[in-house]
Amino acid sequence: MIDLYSDTLTKPSPAMRRAMAEAEVADEQRREDPTTNSLQQRVADLVGKEAAVYLPSGAMCNEVAIKTHTQPGESILCDRMAHIHRSEFGGPALLSGVTTEPIAGERGIFTPEQVTAAIDLHGAYGPVPRLLCVENTHNFGGGAIWPLERLRAACDVAHQRGLKTHMDGARLLDASVASGIPAREFAATCDSVWVDLSKGLGCPVGAVLAGSKEFIDRAWRWKHAFGGAMRQSGILAAAGVYALQHNIERLAEDHANAKLLADGLATIKGVKLANSPETNILFFDPSEAGVTPADFVPKLLAAGVRMGHISRRVRAVTHLDVSRADCERAVEIVRKLLA
Repeated sequence: MIDLYSDTLTKPSPAMRRAMAEAEVADEQRREDPTTNSLQQRVADLVGKEAAVYLPSGAMCNEVAIKTHTQPGESILCDRMAHIHRSEFGGPALLSGVTTEPIAGERGIFTPEQVTAAIDLHGAYGPVPRLLCVENTHNFGGGAIWPLERLRAACDVAHQRGLKTHMDGARLLDASVASGIPAREFAATCDSVWVDLSKGLGCPVGAVLAGSKEFIDRAWRWKHAFGGAMRQSGILAAAGVYALQHNIERLAEDHANAKLLADGLATIKGVKLANSPETNILFFDPSEAGVTPADFVPKLLAAGVRMGHISRRVRAVTHLDVSRADCERAVEIVRKLLA
């Protein structure tokens, strides 16, 4: 099986498993686990923040951040296709009691003027706008990278209007490697940011949320309240430490494989690419070849290639467990099925 469904499917390497097995551990909820503490400090340094907290998932990072930044009855602003808005089961409303003001960005990237307009929509009787959320790279935008100056300008508007800013940086390191811009420069635009360990970095579990010391101290309370206490989490955190030491720069291979996959698919009659991949995600539509994305994905699976059917398109995501040869073969399987 050539599995291009998601980069969440990566498996820990033998070396990563050894690091996990040999990890020094203690009670992380008492902030005594040395391996977890090391991971948190490494991520804080990487993104240029004072402190960080290790959490079981990226969704928990988003929800803990929203809860820490807001009060019930307030609102958050984000792109209309943001993971926070589309893929977390209404978590902001359920857990934080906030409403969401969606912004119609282009591939998940909006303008400073759109931020101003979204804030102004609230009016005298609306919820108080409290938090602007950005996603970098943007999943449903096909792995789109925020242009740094656009990101700065959008967040500057939010700060000038009294809002805090939060970055869903699940694939922030993909953005950094592909653009050559240090992760801390992207992260400097936001009051809080998190990076995922279980996607391109190849870890089995976890993500790390970073911000000011005061923000992280408050986030720890919600971590516990939301069930995020993991105790001897150093066994898992060791995978993150290993990944930060060995798996960041290799993300460029995933980006090259996504470009190879896109170039091959573009030569197939009836395939329409939604984007030229900037990182490791691409969307395409085979409808002009006479098959809908919903019907095509099962045919692909039967032929030995797994992709996703998302937003009425086919999504393919490259990762460390998919090789260049796998991508070349996947193109030929698509070509054969659509012939």
